[in-house]
Amino acid sequence: MRKLVIFALVGFFAQLIDGALGMSFGLSSSSLLIAYGLAPAVVSSSIHMSEIATTAVSGISHYKFGNLDKTLVLPLVVPGAISAFLGAAFLSSLPGEVIKPFISVFLLLLGIYIVVRFLSLRSTPESSKRSPLKKRFLYPLGAVAGFFDAVGGGGWGPINTPILLSQKGATPRKVIGTVDTSEFAITISATLGFLLFLGWEQFSWIWVLAFMIGGVIAAPIAAWLVRIVPSFILGVLAGGFIILTNVRTLLTTGNISNDVLTVIYAVLLLGWLAVIVTSIRKNIRFQRRRENTVN
Repeated sequence: MRKLVIFALVGFFAQLIDGALGMSFGLSSSSLLIAYGLAPAVVSSSIHMSEIATTAVSGISHYKFGNLDKTLVLPLVVPGAISAFLGAAFLSSLPGEVIKPFISVFLLLLGIYIVVRFLSLRSTPESSKRSPLKKRFLYPLGAVAGFFDAVGGGGWGPINTPILLSQKGATPRKVIGTVDTSEFAITISATLGFLLFLGWEQFSWIWVLAFMIGGVIAAPIAAWLVRIVPSFILGVLAGGFIILTNVRTLLTTGNISNDVLTVIYAVLLLGWLAVIVTSIRKNIRFQRRRENTVN
């Protein structure tokens, strides 16, 4: 019961960040479960099963709050769903202990990418002018994101969201809402793949239930938060958590003493806090300069 409550809280905060950033539920949850010793295929399958509920509620919430760009959904979903199914088949065929360090490295790199990406982000007004995105750009983007989402237990948001946000005239809340809403189809496809290639018995149902409960509660709150909370703060927080968790997984596979591990964790925590403070201060200075320019 205690574990159920703890992981429900993790699911709540993971979905809170995911719904406000368009990424991080799968990455945060996968990092935590791999750190607990579960095989990557079991982790990804369990996370995707729980995301069926969380992405459904999140998508409906984003739609209700007007955070959706309908022109982007299908070009991302169709190739993404196909490649997510293939990614589930690929991961299911690999031995858990062999692939675990590689998945942790992949998640660690994504965590670093998220921190770097959102550390340089600035709170700017939304632009009404947006360059239309071509399907020849969206199709491969959706395919790559769907595959790595199934393999890593998370990747749809970290790959799609920053790339779409970098496009001229992108509206952050609509990019985030669209990525979150389209993830429902990717989750369904990946889950079907895991069911077919792994079977029901390989799902970790206590984690599925815990993350589902926490995520469903957080989803509508996150859809509201995306309209008011600066995304650079949530991005740095989420990326730091992913980095810390996967560094722990990688370090514990080696023969490193507890004293050395404690020092490494302390340095990483201090670095994480320094990055958060630096990001906030840089954005305050940026806002002041912009206000002075306007005035």
